[in-house]
Amino acid sequence: MRFLVTAGPTREPIDPVRYLSNRSSGKMGFAIAAAALQAGHKVTLISGPVNLDPPRGAQFISVSTSEEMFEATDRYVRNCDVLVMCAAVTDYKAKNVSPGKIKKRDANFSLQLVPTRDILGSLAKQDRQFLVVGFAAETNDVEGNAQKKLRDKNCDIVVANDVSRANSGMESDENEVTILFRNGEKEKFSRTSKQIIARELVKIIANMREKCLTKKM
Repeated sequence: MRFLVTAGPTREPIDPVRYLSNRSSGKMGFAIAAAALQAGHKVTLISGPVNLDPPRGAQFISVSTSEEMFEATDRYVRNCDVLVMCAAVTDYKAKNVSPGKIKKRDANFSLQLVPTRDILGSLAKQDRQFLVVGFAAETNDVEGNAQKKLRDKNCDIVVANDVSRANSGMESDENEVTILFRNGEKEKFSRTSKQIIARELVKIIANMREKCLTKKM
């Protein structure tokens, strides 16, 4: 199978030295890319700025902003069997980016923000030839919000994780997730290494893809 994996954060510039971003380390996305390669699949990995070495054998695409990730995903998704949207794309960006460094003043400063483009929401909803795996990083009502994302974004699978705790999720080597499926089923993984979760997720995706192909025959 051909995997397209997005990973890491995006950075939305405010001026030449400042940006909006988030705490994503890219570890989960890189672990999924590595697990897919180990299982014999082809992998294209699109990543925002992280301090990780790409897994050997992956086609690696480095991006910075949400717009760059949108364009890279749009380019490569046409040739994949599975899209795994693990990246934590920044939801908002500055409406106007200052060409020079904004100087500190003894006064309040307001920054007008506008939404970034919705990569998952932009995907074709009909006659799609690839599986879509979304990630829902939540701090409350984790499963409820993930179920909503599963429906609204027309995903085949959503991986929900609670990022309110310091010992798992963002920046951690471990994760605790619930995998939600369109048929209402779900599978929980207690806190363990991201590598183990990645290997199990790749197996789940491969089995689902195989079932989809069997139905079409």
